[in-house]
Amino acid sequence: MFFDSKKISPERKKQLLDFCKSVQIKFGDIELLELAFHHRSFSNENAMHKRYNNERLEFLGDSVLGMAVAAFLYEDMEENPEGDLAKIKASVVSEKSLAPIGLSMGIDKMLVLGKGEEMTGGRTKPAILADCVEAIIGAYYIDSGFEKACNFVLKFLVPEIRKVQNNRGNLDYKTLLQELFQKQSKKCPVYELVDTTGPDHDQTFFMSVHLGEKVYGPKSGKSKKEAEQSVAEYAYRQLKK
Repeated sequence: MFFDSKKISPERKKQLLDFCKSVQIKFGDIELLELAFHHRSFSNENAMHKRYNNERLEFLGDSVLGMAVAAFLYEDMEENPEGDLAKIKASVVSEKSLAPIGLSMGIDKMLVLGKGEEMTGGRTKPAILADCVEAIIGAYYIDSGFEKACNFVLKFLVPEIRKVQNNRGNLDYKTLLQELFQKQSKKCPVYELVDTTGPDHDQTFFMSVHLGEKVYGPKSGKSKKEAEQSVAEYAYRQLKK
């Protein structure tokens, strides 16, 4: 469900075009870009637009993002095994990596949020920023195709890839824990959501991780991904003692 383009005000359209200029992309269908900035908290509070949010674009953008990074790593690291590529991909295709990129693009100023989310600082929440980056990628893929979307992704993610390659990036503890536990037991960690607190617009998630018969956690985060990383880091550090 899309807004009629005539309902996008001249001021908002200028904002969208200025955003495109700042990140060096062009949209044939400006409505797609507008949709990418609409968080579900807006649609939750507006019954007539209950499906007008960026979640479907985020879903698509996540896949485009992963494919773009995987293809780059495959060509860039010809001598490295699959495990090395997976570790770097998991680190850069993550909330910790994407949220600061979203801020640097000015996404926080472009977001359309519900009143509740606005009041609780939604514009700077890492999960919302990272999800919006993925939604923009999804929208650009629909509008302009994979090649241009891929080039857009690599323009801001290659520097992050280089940081990880040089051991200066954020550690992906889920990958580290899986590698360590598989070496010890030939099994994979199993994550469990044990609790969720707070209203829909400001939830906190509590995750535990099962390593065979042992359970570590729970640890919390403002998104499931963040909580998983938190409990994975805790379990990894316990196993390394």
